[in-house]
Amino acid sequence: MEEQRIHRAVSDDGTEIAGRIYGQGPPLVLIHGAMADGELEWGELLPWLTDRFTCYVPSMRGRGLSGAHPDLSREARVRDVAAFVESIGEPVGLVGVSGGGMLALGTAARTSAVTAVVASEPVVFEVLSEEVLAGFWEAVGRMAAAAEQGRAAEAAGTFLALIANDEEVAALSADPEGLEAVAQYVPVDLEELREAFEFDGPSPTDPSVLQQIAVPTLLLHGSRTALSWFTDSTRHAAEHVPDATVREITDIGHLGHLVHPDRVAGELIAFLAAAPEPA
Repeated sequence: MEEQRIHRAVSDDGTEIAGRIYGQGPPLVLIHGAMADGELEWGELLPWLTDRFTCYVPSMRGRGLSGAHPDLSREARVRDVAAFVESIGEPVGLVGVSGGGMLALGTAARTSAVTAVVASEPVVFEVLSEEVLAGFWEAVGRMAAAAEQGRAAEAAGTFLALIANDEEVAALSADPEGLEAVAQYVPVDLEELREAFEFDGPSPTDPSVLQQIAVPTLLLHGSRTALSWFTDSTRHAAEHVPDATVREITDIGHLGHLVHPDRVAGELIAFLAAAPEPA
């Protein structure tokens, strides 16, 4: 897959948000989740999309080609995605996975530049149960301790083992270079998590925000997702987004776009092909 060009936008606090562009066709912006940047998250999926879409793969602030900024709040990152989407200059489809799914939903509620949105198991902090929260913080504590001791790859592996199923963990563990690549973002991830639990205002997945999404929305969910949090998150989004469709993909988990990209791409293509043309 040949690298094409780079698109750059400036968020409202001056942070540059940048990502590479691949393929030809209607514009499709893909937003990565935690432990990744645009290139790391979407490298396996892009070959299935680039003959149909012009795919933009921006990295969020502090990652990839984008600039850094001390404000890593969810609100700032939603503004980043909105600035990037609006700077393209024409209506776009918007796709996000995990934390990127949360940002995609928040952006779709904010800007009219989005014509359809796909969120694959979006993170929703509002639905965390006490049991899942306890296990989550235990894993994050081990992750932070490993990072403080200079064992960034171990810290990254701890987080991925929390969110991925056995097949996904095996696939990721078989690529030590890939694990080292995502490990560079451990400090950013830890800061984003700290903000998420300390911030007291509306989140991108607050019901009042989700109810403002006025475009067709696809919520993807894997039948082999290991962490119940993501199942509950998908259900929450489905209950509050007005025009939401839920599609469960059999035998994939939270990181299905990495290990079964053809199946995820099939759902994206079918949904986006059926979405109404922009007025």
